[in-house]
Amino acid sequence: MSSPSKRRDMDVMKFMERCQGAMQTPQYACSVWQGRMMSDYIVETINDGLSEFNVEFHGPKESPYEGGVWKVRVELPDAYPYKSPSIGFLNKIFHPNVDELSGSICLDVINQSWSPMFDLLNIFEVFLPQLLLYPNPADPLNGDAASLMLKDQQQYEQKVKEYCERYAKREKFENASLNGSSDEEISDNESTGSADDDIPGDADP
Repeated sequence: MSSPSKRRDMDVMKFMERCQGAMQTPQYACSVWQGRMMSDYIVETINDGLSEFNVEFHGPKESPYEGGVWKVRVELPDAYPYKSPSIGFLNKIFHPNVDELSGSICLDVINQSWSPMFDLLNIFEVFLPQLLLYPNPADPLNGDAASLMLKDQQQYEQKVKEYCERYAKREKFENASLNGSSDEEISDNESTGSADDDIPGDADP
C-alpha cells in the first residue's frame, strides 16, 4: 500500500495530466468532461507545492450557475487520501450548501463519507458539479439561499444568476490578482460597490 504522501502526489499529477496545452508554471490549463459540460480548468499551485492549490471551476451547463467561474481552494492534508481534502469557494456563490462568507461547503461525500477510493478528478468532475446541479436546502450552510429556494424557485435562480454576474466572472479575480489582492480579498473587493449596486434582497452584514 502506497504512503499517503505518495498517493497525494500521484493524484495531483494525475489531475495535472488531464491538462491540455499546459501554461507556464505554476498554472496549467486543462479540459475535462463533466457530464453536461466541458470545463476548462486552470490549476494554480501555491508555494510551488502539491498540497495546496486553486482550481478555476466553471458552473455546470443547464443550471442557474452556467457562465459562472469560481476559484476553488484545495488543501490536501498529510493523511490524504485517508482524510478528505479541504474544499472552499474563494469568490462568492449563492447556494444553500455553501457558506457565503467562508466559502466552505456542506457535502456529505467530502465531509462525512469520504473514501480513499476517491480522488481530485471525482471532486471536480462529479461532486462539485452535482452540488451545483442538485442543491440540498434541507441541510443548509446558507439559510437565506435555502429558504428562498424552497419558497420561490424562480427568484432563487434569479439571485444565483445575479451573484454569478457580480462575483463569478474570470475578469473579476484576474483584476484582483493584477491589483495584488490576496485570494481571501477577492469576494470582499467585489462587494465594495455603492449601495445602488447591491443585489436586491441582500441583507446588510
